[in-house]
Amino acid sequence: MIGLGRILIIDDEVQIRRLLEITLSATGYQITEASTGKEGLVLAATMQPVLIILDLGLPDIDGLDILKRLREWYHKPIIILSVRSSEDDIIKALDYGANDYLTKPFRTGELLARIRAAIRLSQNNGDNPVLTFGTLTIDLASHTVHKGDELIKLTSTEFSLLSLLARNEGRVLTHQYILKEIWGYGYLEQTQYLRVFIAQLRKKIEDNPSKPRLLNTESGIGYRFGE
Repeated sequence: MIGLGRILIIDDEVQIRRLLEITLSATGYQITEASTGKEGLVLAATMQPVLIILDLGLPDIDGLDILKRLREWYHKPIIILSVRSSEDDIIKALDYGANDYLTKPFRTGELLARIRAAIRLSQNNGDNPVLTFGTLTIDLASHTVHKGDELIKLTSTEFSLLSLLARNEGRVLTHQYILKEIWGYGYLEQTQYLRVFIAQLRKKIEDNPSKPRLLNTESGIGYRFGE
């Protein structure tokens, strides 16, 4: 089996590390394990993994602090895998730079899908100005969107919002992150404003706006683009 790259697991639970090692190795990934935050930081720097799976409840350093330290220099995907399930922890982790967040217990199939999406996103060098998702085509250079042969008319704000989400396919973007990127810091609390624009986009690009396939809601947190 061709190796898919090295994944670093930073988690103090032996059973979780063993489960992940078996699952990910069988898929084709090489695995490196760390049981503490300090060890994880050293291994991240020396092994240069394609992705890091990080627990928040580490025995020596809080996982959010590890995440912030990693994001000072590590630019590849980081997926949080934690028993912490509060919206505050999830939002903090995503705002600190995590690509995704799964709570324990987790489904291995879902984790593998999230890993594939995160790595695929990180390998996209951004040189291709055309993004395609089924029948939906987004041309970043010409600022046009087609659904099949139909040209979808979007306002400049709608296009900016759609392109931000599409360029981060598979990644959960928090309400605050999206509002900051599209409208600026003065709109960080205007989540209802964002919901209106998401609803408008769904009407224009989704086959069934009430059951969106691409513009997915992460309740209380933000939005994820992609199936």
